[in-house]
Amino acid sequence: MKPISTVFLSAAAALLLAACAGPAPKAPYGTYTNPVLGGDYPDPSIVRDGNDYYMTHSSFDYNPGLVVWHSTDLVNWEPVSYALQTYLGSVWAPDISKIGDKFYIYFTVHGAGNWVVYADTPYGPWSEPHDLHVGQIDPCPAVGDDGQKWLFLSGGQRIKLTEDGLDTVPGTLEKVWDGWPIPEGWITEGLAMEGPKIKKVGPWWYFVAAEGGTAGPPTSHLVAIARSKSVDGPWEESPYNPLVHTYHNTDRWWSRGHGSLIDTPDGRWYIVYHAYENGYYNLGRQTLLEPVWLDDEGWWRNYGENIVEDPIAAPLPLHPYDRKARLGEFRIGLDWKYYKDFDPSRARVEDGVLTLRATGASPADAAPMMFVAGDQAYEFEVEIDRDPRATAGLVIYYNSQYYIGEGINNAGTLRWRRDRGGRRAMRTPDVTHIWLRLRNDHQIVSAYYSLDGKEWKQDDWGIEISGYNHNVFHEFQSMLPGLVAAGEGEVRFSNFKYRKLD
Repeated sequence: MKPISTVFLSAAAALLLAACAGPAPKAPYGTYTNPVLGGDYPDPSIVRDGNDYYMTHSSFDYNPGLVVWHSTDLVNWEPVSYALQTYLGSVWAPDISKIGDKFYIYFTVHGAGNWVVYADTPYGPWSEPHDLHVGQIDPCPAVGDDGQKWLFLSGGQRIKLTEDGLDTVPGTLEKVWDGWPIPEGWITEGLAMEGPKIKKVGPWWYFVAAEGGTAGPPTSHLVAIARSKSVDGPWEESPYNPLVHTYHNTDRWWSRGHGSLIDTPDGRWYIVYHAYENGYYNLGRQTLLEPVWLDDEGWWRNYGENIVEDPIAAPLPLHPYDRKARLGEFRIGLDWKYYKDFDPSRARVEDGVLTLRATGASPADAAPMMFVAGDQAYEFEVEIDRDPRATAGLVIYYNSQYYIGEGINNAGTLRWRRDRGGRRAMRTPDVTHIWLRLRNDHQIVSAYYSLDGKEWKQDDWGIEISGYNHNVFHEFQSMLPGLVAAGEGEVRFSNFKYRKLD
């Protein structure tokens, strides 16, 4: 997350907020700047429970999956649990809800339908996943005024849920809304209607949908709204659609969409959604927060397409949290995650030392352990003590075919590039104890090593990585920094450090 700004809104924006957002807070809250979660946090879904907020995101091929975040101000977020320990496949577009006295996360597994987990508290423990036996994607539950539970899905469809919410009722799938017709001439990735979020506010049910495609061109994605007096419809489209959209390729935030509405205890409304940062596609879709309001006719409105570019009045008193401050604790599942293969027995953490059992032959099949940096420029380093037959290193990883990194084995330091194994870069003594550093300076990656942790030498390679992104490689991944232990034996990682660069 970027530092909280001390600069307040422009005079025009402040007047607009004062006119439209209701009574001013009794005490100044300060401001915040987007993103509220920088880096790869796509498809945000959010729920409020009293004064507490909980949010989760698509986890795709990273495990453990479905990290649950907590906040008391909608700006600063701390991971508190993860809901999925079993790798079912690529996990898409979850919805976190509180129904009765339990919390539920409904989600899609690519190619394997829709699933649900539940818990008594967002802090877990979470149940094993339950198969909902229905296709489509992007599930969202809703409980009608008559108590009937529904599951809304992509394509404007819905199906009845069983009373416990853990399965669907066969034969009840129906289409209820065709979606907002995207104007002719708009350049989008596609016309799919997905990401439904169903919310009742006052007398109205609101159908919040994602349209236009989540990547593709900068103007692809959007949030469209429809409303009804009943969860059964008919659904009336908002005359002010889209609520969220990128109109110009010069904007900072591209492909803005997939939104969830959320309110504060004092009645303010916001929408969380995701977007790519212009020029930094490989950071993934980041989580943004934007104020919205209901007009006198019951339609959701925004404050102008560029308000998200500026410091914004904070929704609640701020409680700053540095989400990367604890990376050196190696909290697996909260800060750190694996690519696809999650074997809890591989890792143990004692006194700040991560011991990772080696597997595979290279980063391609070694299930690296990674974290989300979310900064345009950064470097990270670690002290490594490896068994003689183990290969260890640092990596910035898209998937098993595309990654960049620096490794060490008995032949010396290695340059990793794509899935071609390791090429010896600069000869070092045959050491098992070494410090390695990777620097990502605005998408230019370089590597460094030290034999004592004090004197550093630059290795003889570098590479530009802006093309490593979903529009090129698909799979919805991002470039994540991480640790690799391949070969045989174990690798011990300690004294991990992360620094944001200018």
